[in-house]
Amino acid sequence: MSSCCHVEEKPSTPKKIKLPKDFLLKLSAIVIFISFVFHYAGLAFYDPVTKFSEDVVELMNSMWVGLILAAFFVGIVDKVPRDIVIGILGTRRGMTGLLRATAAGLVLDLCNHGILVVGMKLYERGASLGQTIAFLVASPWNSFSMTLILVSLIGLKQTLLFIFLSAVVALTSGYIFELLVQKGVLPDNENAIDLPENAHPWKELAKLVSSSNISIKSISHIFVEGIKGSKSILKWILFGTLMAATLRMFMTTENFQTYLGPSLLGLALTVIGATIIEVCSEGSVPIAADLVNLAKAPGNGFTFLMTGVSTDYTEIMALKETTGSWKIALFLPIITVPQVILLGYLLNQ
Repeated sequence: MSSCCHVEEKPSTPKKIKLPKDFLLKLSAIVIFISFVFHYAGLAFYDPVTKFSEDVVELMNSMWVGLILAAFFVGIVDKVPRDIVIGILGTRRGMTGLLRATAAGLVLDLCNHGILVVGMKLYERGASLGQTIAFLVASPWNSFSMTLILVSLIGLKQTLLFIFLSAVVALTSGYIFELLVQKGVLPDNENAIDLPENAHPWKELAKLVSSSNISIKSISHIFVEGIKGSKSILKWILFGTLMAATLRMFMTTENFQTYLGPSLLGLALTVIGATIIEVCSEGSVPIAADLVNLAKAPGNGFTFLMTGVSTDYTEIMALKETTGSWKIALFLPIITVPQVILLGYLLNQ
């Protein structure tokens, strides 16, 4: 006898695969660790793996000092109250804040990924979007140590010109981003705070420093907290390193340099090459110097130095991670790359 009441069985829904916390960070770190083991143990059983391991080690060796310093700076910034940080950077709107952010990006002696970590922390502490962009764009290679190396490679005059033009791009880009925020095209920083007119950030910072207990324990604590605060950015830096090493297996630096003369085609190939190869300032400066000296294309050298920060997937993903906006991340190359290409073209004439 059949039942008069038919009970429909609910279709079983497949369980979603939940990745472990910080999966990308841990996976990237493991692959990098294995690459170091393969490289230093001399396990050369397959040429592409050997090349991959060599490139990972080379890239990490060029970045590790800057990344450690960046983590320390992040730990320090984390200890400074937001109103002091924003007060030092200047008002949230206007050219003063953009100038200060650009100057900070020019003088801070870190590699471009170290600058990226610090820049994202400044955004989290309340810096405006325009200030954050100006800080990042001014800094892809403009650390003090890298500037000295560039002077030795291409001369003081050319280096100063590159620094000036990078500051122009940074200020212009920061100003455009501020306008886009005011027009409602891009979202404002949710971490923003308003400062009172009688704020004295430098005095407050001096009081904070004088009252600080500086010891090995406190320095270690700052560094550990800086590492924790940098995890969301570090995962993209490590992943970006693996991506760059993978691409280097198929495209060597020597190959693309051969075709990068002072022409529109050479400029276009430079942008493509910078997107693929540029990973840290220590690696980009010698290549840019070769473009200036060997290819006789100063515009290509400038473009190679500047384009990486605008088109590199690490910067774009870090911006998206920090701001929560794909729109902001994608507007970075949209705003900056045309400026860089125009200046590169003019320098080649």
